[in-house]
Amino acid sequence: MPRPRSLSPQGIAAAALAVIDREGLAALSMRAVAGELGMSTMALYRYVNDREQLERLVVDLVLSAVDVDVPACAPWSKRVTLLVTRVRDAFRAHPAVVPLTLAHRHSSEGLRRFGEALLGVLTAAGFAGAHRVIAFRSLISYVSGALQAEHLGPLSGDGTARLAALSEADYPFLSATARDARRVPPDQEFFGGLAIVLRGLHADEQRSR
Repeated sequence: MPRPRSLSPQGIAAAALAVIDREGLAALSMRAVAGELGMSTMALYRYVNDREQLERLVVDLVLSAVDVDVPACAPWSKRVTLLVTRVRDAFRAHPAVVPLTLAHRHSSEGLRRFGEALLGVLTAAGFAGAHRVIAFRSLISYVSGALQAEHLGPLSGDGTARLAALSEADYPFLSATARDARRVPPDQEFFGGLAIVLRGLHADEQRSR
C-alpha cells in the first residue's frame, strides 16, 4: 500500500478512534489502524511503537477539546461539576474509550491536564494529604464507572427490563428498584450520583479540619 505523504499523531489517533467507534475497543490493533489509514502495518510502525501508544493518542484526542479552565469565584463543588461535565460530554461521544482512562492516567497529556485542574479545585477547597488523594480517586472512579454503566448497562436497556420482570416474591427490592430505574433519565442518574459523592466529600473535608 502507498504511504500517505504526511501522517500526524492526530491523524493516527483519528484513525484509531474510528476503529474503536465502529468495532469496539477489542478491535484496536496496529493492523486495523494501518488498514484504516490505507497503509501497511510495517509502515505504521515508523510512526507508532505499539498499541499502547495508539491508546494514549486516542485518549488525548478525545480530551483535546476539553476546557479545564473554570471560574475561580464559583463554589468548589460547582467547579468540580463543570470539569466533570466537560469530560463526560467528551467521552459520551466515544464511550468505548472510557476503560483506557485509568490505564493511561500517568502518560496521557489530556488526562494529566484534567487531573491537575481537578486537584487544583480540591486543593483550593481545603483538601490535602490523604483526604485529597481519596477525594480525587473517588471522583475519578465515579465518573469512569458512571460512564461505563451508562454505555454498557443503561437504565433504559434490556437488562433493567429483565430485572423489573423478576418475581416480586423472590426479589421484591430488586424488581421494584428496576421498575423505578426505567423512569430515570441518564442526566438525572449521573448528576444525582455526582451530587451524593460531592456531599460526602464536603462532609469528609469538614470533619478533617
